Amino acid sequence: MTSFTQPASVPKVTLVGAGPGDPELLTLKAVKAIASATVLLVDDLVHPDVWQHASPTARIIHVGKRGGCQSTAQAFIEKLMAQEALAGENVVRLKGGDPLIFGRGGEEQQHLRAQGIQVDVINGITAGLAAAHDLGIALTHRAHAHGVMMITGHASPLHAPSTMPAIDWSLIAQTAHRCRLTLVIYMGVQTANALTQALLQGLPGHTPVAVVENASLPTQRHACACLSELGALFEREQLASPAVIVIGDVLLGLQNLAVADSPNAARQA
Repeated sequence: MTSFTQPASVPKVTLVGAGPGDPELLTLKAVKAIASATVLLVDDLVHPDVWQHASPTARIIHVGKRGGCQSTAQAFIEKLMAQEALAGENVVRLKGGDPLIFGRGGEEQQHLRAQGIQVDVINGITAGLAAAHDLGIALTHRAHAHGVMMITGHASPLHAPSTMPAIDWSLIAQTAHRCRLTLVIYMGVQTANALTQALLQGLPGHTPVAVVENASLPTQRHACACLSELGALFEREQLASPAVIVIGDVLLGLQNLAVADSPNAARQA
């Protein structure tokens, strides 16, 4: 009689998008993945109620990732994921928003696959979409925008990876203006003043802007102004991370939104 050897299970890591904050915005697929995990690596911005779906026996490891704050080194997180998966654990990497939109999911996929580890991705609602919902606008309103551009405000010349050139904000602004695109800027709090000056090279000063802090959470708040006042808006309203900046004429429908170039124009919070 011929005997067959049961093939060893392939090590696997699942990258799960926990959404922008509100735990009710989790997908059913995400809930199932969290419940089946034996090890969860959880980002700072993930709401505590999200990992309540985990098994009582699951090991939860907090790997802080928050803009403007001290964070767990990405190399350490990637090493830990691989180590746990190769040890036979069912690993879930729980990230705020969507893993593949400014969540470094692409880097993690490459690192894990290079070691023969299978990677599954479960998408989540990204903060830019949640911010638009909280503002009550459509990012691609047919009367105002042909499309939307999601871009990081963190990649200044000082922060840009060595393999990537710094963002040409002047070109981005000119393209958005000519092509009628809505700009959604992530991680732009620390560079707001520089962003304002650069964007004014291609967009009119009266272009409406809105900043949404803590999108989808009970602590969510927003403030509106015109582009020329964006830097001052952060200081005046004491807006902080995590925050998303929305720029474009899709904001014209907001109640009480003005576009005059005055220090107190378009304030709504």
